[in-house]
Amino acid sequence: MFRGSIVALVTPFNEDLSVDFEAYGRLIDFHLEHGTDGIVPCGCTGEAATLAPDEQKRIIKFAVERIEGKVPVIAGTGSNNTAEALDFTAYAKDVGADGALMISPYYNKPTREGLIAHYKTIAEKVDIPIMLYNVPSRTGIKMDPDTIAELFQIPNIVSVKEACGSVDQVSQIRSLCGINVMSGDDSLTLPMMSVGASGVVSVAANVVPEKVAAMCDEFDNRNLEAAQAIHYELTPLFKALFVQTNPLPVKAVLAQMGLIKNVLRLPLTPLPADKLEEIQPVLEKVGIGRAVAAG
Repeated sequence: MFRGSIVALVTPFNEDLSVDFEAYGRLIDFHLEHGTDGIVPCGCTGEAATLAPDEQKRIIKFAVERIEGKVPVIAGTGSNNTAEALDFTAYAKDVGADGALMISPYYNKPTREGLIAHYKTIAEKVDIPIMLYNVPSRTGIKMDPDTIAELFQIPNIVSVKEACGSVDQVSQIRSLCGINVMSGDDSLTLPMMSVGASGVVSVAANVVPEKVAAMCDEFDNRNLEAAQAIHYELTPLFKALFVQTNPLPVKAVLAQMGLIKNVLRLPLTPLPADKLEEIQPVLEKVGIGRAVAAG
């Protein structure tokens, strides 16, 4: 269903904190030109938690229209409110998204039964391919492999973005069912692919799209040594992009590349200058270097 390098796209803002659609279009074009296999608007990296509902819908619609079917659009439609997640997911289908990425409800900490009921309610009402998003560091709960395998019995729940930080989790999932697995941790993409994952929903692809895509392609083409070489080259970058909370570092780097303005919505604040300076050697080593910041 989903394969390769799917970028968890940032949401660029203007200085007045409005969505910068001009920059958003520029980012989409950048990915279409550099080999990204799919695009996720309005995920965690896209600061969905601080988007108003109408903004989130406008961004999803804009992405679908700009991409024009060239690569899949997997819209971030999750919420800790099942009714809101249902509304976002129905909207994503109506405007032509190819799938929906749905984070497990955060803060509420639902039981296993609540998780299943949440996803089942939406999947049964909206006929769109759904990618579960298992990220306990953000939600406070972890979907165990048995729960994922049970949800996979619902026909349009086809994929899971695994961000537990565990290759063993992927092994257990794949031993129980045939659900499509996408890595949610850049540094674990290659290890996860070795046990059955199909690619990554990537933060790093925001800044090195061609390299992340190439790593996935080399593995798919059974060129393990080439895939390993890219993995080792990018490993310092994977760590640098989490020197502080995502998406602070990646937005600072994109601003340095001249693609966006380095603006975030509170409670997030821009990466401190000393932290950006700290990761400069890593950026230069992968070919990013220093550029004039946008804006």
